[in-house]
Amino acid sequence: MTQDVEMKDTHPQSSSISSSDPPTLKHLKEIGSLLETGSYTKETRRISRAIRLTFAIRRKLTARVLNCFVDYALSPGSEAHGKITAFLPKGGEHEMEVDTATSAVQPSGKSTLPELEIYCYLIVLLFLIDQKLYNKAKSCASASIACLKSLKRRVADVLASKLYSFYSLSYELTGDLAEIRGELFALHRLATLHHDELGQETLLNLLLRNYLHYNLYDLAEKLRSKAPSFGAHSNQQHCRHLFYVGKIQTIQLEYTDAKESLLQAARKAPVAARGFRIQCNKWAVIVRLLLGEIPERTIFMQKGMEMALRPYFELTNAVRIGDLELFRKVTEKFSSTFDKDRTHNLIVRLRHNVIRTGLRNISISYSRISLADVATKLRLDSPNPVADAESIVAKAIRDGAIDATLDHKNGWMLSKETGDIYSTTEPQSAFDSRIAFCLNMHNEAVRALRYPPNSHKEKESAEKRRERQQQEQELAKHIAEEEDDDF
Repeated sequence: MTQDVEMKDTHPQSSSISSSDPPTLKHLKEIGSLLETGSYTKETRRISRAIRLTFAIRRKLTARVLNCFVDYALSPGSEAHGKITAFLPKGGEHEMEVDTATSAVQPSGKSTLPELEIYCYLIVLLFLIDQKLYNKAKSCASASIACLKSLKRRVADVLASKLYSFYSLSYELTGDLAEIRGELFALHRLATLHHDELGQETLLNLLLRNYLHYNLYDLAEKLRSKAPSFGAHSNQQHCRHLFYVGKIQTIQLEYTDAKESLLQAARKAPVAARGFRIQCNKWAVIVRLLLGEIPERTIFMQKGMEMALRPYFELTNAVRIGDLELFRKVTEKFSSTFDKDRTHNLIVRLRHNVIRTGLRNISISYSRISLADVATKLRLDSPNPVADAESIVAKAIRDGAIDATLDHKNGWMLSKETGDIYSTTEPQSAFDSRIAFCLNMHNEAVRALRYPPNSHKEKESAEKRRERQQQEQELAKHIAEEEDDDF
């Protein structure tokens, strides 16, 4: 502990925080001090906290404040200082006045920490993206990645993972996402060699997103299947990975696995990530409909999601009723929304489920019905609806969707009596799936527990050792007395 204290006392400080600085600049200076402490003590949790604090003040960043902070964090006249300030627009006279006398003064012998340089790139990149200066953001992101490649300090891996994400985002916003695919693979290889698991996790998600952006689902599946698997280091990246995997599995007709992945992504996502949760719920609703399930109404009534999920609510209603005409109207009404969400091709697959649901409702309502009436009720618009209805009924009987028989000679469908569902194994299967879900959630919660660093190395004090020995002696005496009483 003495060594740690001495190390903290010898930290070089950038400069003092002036009382005349604006609040946002004060926060940035405090974050810079936190980064310095985390760099010297090699504690990644401090750097993670600094990033969280940065996102809290993200919307308050201005060009003037960023210029002052870069002057504060980096030595004016240095190469890094010149590169970063070149991306910032020059502030006008009407902006706030700050006391740069205290913020720009640098101690003569100060050496810039690499983590502070990377952090300056990160906040400037955030500012450029928020101001919609996408071309400048792309140039800044490329410069930050070039600087990051030369860095060999593992304590900066948390900052690097954030830079990777915004590097990909800046190219996506300019429509040039395909250009950086090779660079992302090179960064992933570098992160693997450095045993940077957080970087590997982030870059794998960015590569999957890159492939899915261009509908390259086969390549995405090959990458996912060959990529190394390890425990989740970031809940946000784990949620993204589950979402991308769910989309791949949905396209490849693996609906059961896709449903589990998408529902887990929606459950584990932070409450503040409303847009991500909306996308997860949209895909999960379609997958459940393709599986023949009807999602609960509460899914569409979640706070802040009612309007976004309205098209999928009407689509679910059409599938639940089994009305083919209503399904057609809903798909035409919200076709632009489905195209934007890239779910239109999946919704085309639902037509067969609508017909099957309508046929199941008919088989429950009628013990005997002609095939012509079946075609009328299903609203089949084919040239020979009776023949089509017969083939649809025959396929549904073969697949076990309905319990009925087909009388080809008379043109009838004869439904059998519905049995008691509690005499089957379906309730047992439902309880089994619920129990498995609860056990899985418990195991994940246990794995996610965090403990103070080096807690297992703390030595027991003499007083605690005496108390423990006394308790053990009393317990042994009590046990011996009980054994004597038994005899």
